Amino acid sequence: MKRVKKAIIPAAGLGTRFLPATKAMPKEMLPIVDKPTIQYIVEEAIDSGIEDIIIVTGKGKRAIEDHFDSAFELEQKLLETHKLELLEEVQRSSNMVDIHYIRQKEPKGLGHAVWCARKFIGDEPFAVLLGDDIVKAEVPCLLQLINQYELTGKSVIGVQPIPEEFTHRYGIIDPVEKYGRLYQVKNLVEKPSKSKAPSNMAIMGRYILTPAIFDFLEKQELGAGGEIQLTDAIQKLNELEKVYAYNFEGTRYDVGEKLGFILTSLDFALMNKELSAPLMAALEEILNRKNTYVG
Repeated sequence: MKRVKKAIIPAAGLGTRFLPATKAMPKEMLPIVDKPTIQYIVEEAIDSGIEDIIIVTGKGKRAIEDHFDSAFELEQKLLETHKLELLEEVQRSSNMVDIHYIRQKEPKGLGHAVWCARKFIGDEPFAVLLGDDIVKAEVPCLLQLINQYELTGKSVIGVQPIPEEFTHRYGIIDPVEKYGRLYQVKNLVEKPSKSKAPSNMAIMGRYILTPAIFDFLEKQELGAGGEIQLTDAIQKLNELEKVYAYNFEGTRYDVGEKLGFILTSLDFALMNKELSAPLMAALEEILNRKNTYVG
């Protein structure tokens, strides 16, 4: 059985939820404290043993490539001014792993973005990590899925339970059997209403897939929202070979919408030794000021 060594990170979305901030800046480059969101995703892939990453980009995403490239003038200035810790941080993003890029020429959906990387993947199993989800876990989320793939030899999807009223925002699995935190999947449904959801186990932006998925993505069939949906292709794959879902351990942060992004930034800042105390003091001051206005 081949090891999972390659990963796809789709990053071609328009980021409309964050306009006007994302008019000229990719949403993947919006910072959580002092690091762009996509770097957290790349670091998780590296910590999980991934050796090659392909980022699927679109128009206006050049900043992503620049971030993971060398910045000679900046690095030289930091060296000359003896800011060695900052220099190490800057160089880290360009020395982490081999990163490749391909452009999704039309915004046809997540399934199409993954299909664009088919030649890079070849006939190997591979990972997909979505940039809207950051997972903080003792064992990296993707590594947890890779471990399950090595046990089953089949595609594995990362899931977590959600409140039933939010099922319309996610792909939802219909589990048929459970083995601890591992589920065999009967069906997958893209963004069902609460009344039609087969469970509350939602797909959370992490996948290990076998290359057979490309046979179904190649058909370019349109699904929810008039787009080529990855969930639909996984459902077709499930009819050919077993697909599993794993309820991964860790805290998942939704940085794909405004409130989740703000809460993630606050939580990560509170975990920062330098920022925690002054941030708490500032938050208390804001709350007191707000209560004064309300009173």
